[in-house]
Amino acid sequence: FRRVLFRSEYLGFCDAFYFAVPETFPREVLPSDSGLIIADRFGGQIVRPAAPCKPIAAARRKALTLRFARTAAFRLSSAYDPSLPLVQEMD
Repeated sequence: FRRVLFRSEYLGFCDAFYFAVPETFPREVLPSDSGLIIADRFGGQIVRPAAPCKPIAAARRKALTLRFARTAAFRLSSAYDPSLPLVQEMD
């Protein structure tokens, strides 16, 4: 549950903040202003919407999108050519 305490570190990287937990998880340890998704291995359902957050800055959104795309491309190319190095170089 320690990660819950550091939730504020993640808020600058998202438009909405949710916790996804199994139905047996103790919900009282989660902050009430965060969204809540009850999930199992087949899917999930939003049971509490997230509080409105400040939108991500355009420059950060672009950087995160590019990093996501590069990571996906690297993983896809690694699947086709396993001889590629396992560590990708990031800017």
